[in-house]
Amino acid sequence: MPELPEVEVVRRGLAEHVVGRVVESVAVKHPRSVRRHLMGGDDLAGRLAGLRVESAQRRGKFLWLTFDDPDTALVVHLGMSGQMLVQPADAPLEKHAHIVAMLDSGAQVRFVDQRTFGGWALNDIVEVDGTRVPESVAHIARDPIDPRFDPEAVVERMRAKHSEIKRVLLDQTVVSGIGNIYADEALWRAGIHGERIAAKLTRPALRGLLTEVRTVMGEALLAGGTSFDALYVNVNGQSGYFERSLAAYGREDEPCRRCGAPIRREKFMNRSSFSCPRCQTKPRAGRN
Repeated sequence: MPELPEVEVVRRGLAEHVVGRVVESVAVKHPRSVRRHLMGGDDLAGRLAGLRVESAQRRGKFLWLTFDDPDTALVVHLGMSGQMLVQPADAPLEKHAHIVAMLDSGAQVRFVDQRTFGGWALNDIVEVDGTRVPESVAHIARDPIDPRFDPEAVVERMRAKHSEIKRVLLDQTVVSGIGNIYADEALWRAGIHGERIAAKLTRPALRGLLTEVRTVMGEALLAGGTSFDALYVNVNGQSGYFERSLAAYGREDEPCRRCGAPIRREKFMNRSSFSCPRCQTKPRAGRN
């Protein structure tokens, strides 16, 4: 699934091409793509028509648009394969374009979703910790590139967790935006095995880990994110190329870029973890 850098790339594209435009009409072509909007596709389309887009915002992996109606947000769930494409109205419609919004610029915003795990939903906006966010995002923690991110507060939350540090990194209520790829990359950079218990790591180690999270995400943003297939693209349909710079994730049996030991792949939470057996010492049973 897309993580913070990939979602931020999409947000920036929407900010450039959609903000300031009026939604003239919306066509919902697949009911699953509006299943989170409980009032249905006709209600969503009717409420969006005539609204002017004021901003494109994001927290962690969560993306939304705000409008000149100050209490309404359109939350966009990208899911496994969702794309937000901005296309000329006369461009051929993509096979899996399940929602199409016509803008007053003559362009269309197309939600393309091959696997139909994503979708659009209108949300009320609420205020949490001094920031206005959609109601469905209210429980999500600030992410590492949020200007109001407080690393010391996150370190303390991490030290209160008696579970594996990778599991804590993936907990969006502790720190948001981190998924499997960037968790593995940050842990490799910090020299910490993902099975280490968060509460047993020192504060300096956790601060260093959060620094590596911010660094690797910043580098990924410059590269347009990580694209393993054609499903991860920006609003113009272009793929990111940070995959070329990955040091751990997806590199099973390839040499560690730091010490040369073959990268190891292990099962973790119904997914895979990648680490260096030499640089990231695996904890012994009962002593992690």
